[in-house]
Amino acid sequence: MKIHDVYPYLHVKNCDKAIEFCKQAFGVTELFRLTEPGGRIGHVELDFGGTTIMMADEFPECHIQSPQTVGGPSATIHLHVDDADACIARAVDAGATVQQEPQDWFYGERSGTIIDPFGHRWNIGHSIEAVEPEEMQRRYNAMLAEDA
Repeated sequence: MKIHDVYPYLHVKNCDKAIEFCKQAFGVTELFRLTEPGGRIGHVELDFGGTTIMMADEFPECHIQSPQTVGGPSATIHLHVDDADACIARAVDAGATVQQEPQDWFYGERSGTIIDPFGHRWNIGHSIEAVEPEEMQRRYNAMLAEDA
């Protein structure tokens, strides 16, 4: 078996508004959508600069529920961008809330975390230095020792 692609698939309570949030916050392009006659979005694909994220409204009859329905996010989407601070500010302007302010991290990235208006967690970062795995582990151990 060969895996060709992996696509995150987000489920939201109001897919139309979530699409608009992603357009405002991240400058994504909508590739296409499938909409039921009643307006419920069954599928939409958004282009995040060459990476596709799929999204749909909730389908409780198929056990497809949003983070708002289940009580919070169960996963984090990581966006690697050119300027994390600017991207986070743009997301906040579009309606997100900051969960963790951007800061420089031991693994060579500056990043912060937001929660979008639909309950999904996004970690947004950019590279500040190349760090080899051994050095990353050393720094991780040192950070944990400081917290102990």
